[in-house]
Amino acid sequence: MTRPQGTIAPILTPFEDDGRIARDLWVSHAKWVLGQGAHFLSPFGTTGEALSVSLRERMQALEWLVEAGIAPDRLMPGTGVTALPETVELSAHAVGLGCAAVMVLPSFFYTGAGDNGQARYYSELIEKVAKPSMRVILYHIPQNSGVAISPALTARLNKAFPDTVVAYKDSAGDWNNTAAVIAAAPDVAVFPSSEAQLTKGLASGAAGCISATVNLNAAAIRRLYDAALKGEDVTEADAAIKAFRKVIQDRGLIPAMKAVLAVRSGDRRWLDLRAPHQNATLESGQALLAALGSGADHIGRN
Repeated sequence: MTRPQGTIAPILTPFEDDGRIARDLWVSHAKWVLGQGAHFLSPFGTTGEALSVSLRERMQALEWLVEAGIAPDRLMPGTGVTALPETVELSAHAVGLGCAAVMVLPSFFYTGAGDNGQARYYSELIEKVAKPSMRVILYHIPQNSGVAISPALTARLNKAFPDTVVAYKDSAGDWNNTAAVIAAAPDVAVFPSSEAQLTKGLASGAAGCISATVNLNAAAIRRLYDAALKGEDVTEADAAIKAFRKVIQDRGLIPAMKAVLAVRSGDRRWLDLRAPHQNATLESGQALLAALGSGADHIGRN
């Protein structure tokens, strides 16, 4: 695989009541999402509360997935943090396990570094990991990071590292930016904001979607992806997944999805989030399931 494509779940991270990652829920949820049809998992993205989880925890939890029999070439973990040495450590670990790619935030906080500073950051990351098998997904989420990955920077990095910088995750929700990246870097696999732009994206040369709600709705999103690629009429399916997404998104993606899983699984540990987030509630999960109706019948079932 040189350019990733398909439907990718940035999986939720379940926690024990004392704050530790709940290994059994972590593994079982990962397997369920893959079983529902997701092409890949992206542990420790924004949806996985990555920046509230330590480096050691992230590496250990990634190993748990591989030890549980999940093929590492189905994994694209988030590895970007502010300090370059730590991003190198996380990325080298993932590459060493055989992961398909790493999804890397720009170095944030120093928001004035500009394209030249970020180009240095990514270049040094690639040079220090020094593994030909490394594949990088640039992670653009400026509303959280405060730092944009511009179309020009994407093209620049792909030109410098054509076999390594192979994808771009656009979480800004701005289609104009997505289209500009597709135009500027045609050899890069571009993933628009969510499944809400999946069909539009595929028609414009995008690669699929990396979306939080693949955690709950992977089967429907995979069916839409497959049907759209075949040129089938997907009007009804597209409207249904957009409606599902809106219900969850309007109530806060992470606590909403955890609340739904807590109700459906009967396991209250799904209500646990790490600070600074507030914990989810069973009441919100019940309300969400009522709003989703029959579209949520598959959740919690094998």
